[in-house]
Amino acid sequence: MPTNKSVALYQDLSLTLTEAGSGRPCLVLHGGGGPATVAGLASHLAGTVHAVTPVHPGWDGTHRPDWLTGIDDLALVYLHLLHDRGLRDVLLVGSSIGGWIAAEMAVRDTGGAVTGLVLIDPVGVHVEAEPIRDFFALDPRGVAEYAWHDSARFHRDPAELTADQLAVQRDNMATLRVLVGEPSMYDPKLLRRLGRVDVPALLLWGESDRIVTPAYGAAYAEAFADGRLQVIPEAGHLPQLEQPGATFAAIDGYLCDAITTPAAARQAP
Repeated sequence: MPTNKSVALYQDLSLTLTEAGSGRPCLVLHGGGGPATVAGLASHLAGTVHAVTPVHPGWDGTHRPDWLTGIDDLALVYLHLLHDRGLRDVLLVGSSIGGWIAAEMAVRDTGGAVTGLVLIDPVGVHVEAEPIRDFFALDPRGVAEYAWHDSARFHRDPAELTADQLAVQRDNMATLRVLVGEPSMYDPKLLRRLGRVDVPALLLWGESDRIVTPAYGAAYAEAFADGRLQVIPEAGHLPQLEQPGATFAAIDGYLCDAITTPAAARQAP
């Protein structure tokens, strides 16, 4: 059964975590849509790993201290979490901005705690020929059209949401604007830095994603020393929701490959 807890990381910051499963530690990082977008993914992963899913500070009513103003800040927060808990041989799984956070963690992980990456339609890098769609300029219908393969199925009319749901959504988007910049959603230095990351990186990409295209994903994967791209058909920006079977199978294959490589070898300098 999943357990929920609050972990005091700094004097002015506590993290809300959901944990489930056992074995290799796995940090599951959600995107702008909040922790609900990776809940099913974390539940699946808990069958084979110890899945730890934080709520990014500022999402779903959680506290974000004034100094936490960028994705680089979040990356350091989560690296400190790994350090404080003594976690090694860590798999990072991130969706959208969660993938960006994971990539920033990997380039800063001088202690070698991180030994695997699964990035699902991440933003975070600048690809000249494939610019990131200006998410903040889209209305709800536009978001559905660009983010989903089956927009009719997944579009939520704001008129159908409760006042509380609208308030949470509004606050989440305000936090997103603070952390990612508007409209950039990338770190101009990150693409070059990824070549120093030599842990195996699997990038999963929805074939119909028009927020960040599969061509953008190909450039992202190529930047890693050991990266590969796998495209998920009939899926958009959140393939773990539109095509969970195919997405989970791809991650299971990655984990199966990792089992054949001892942890000591994955952590070797």
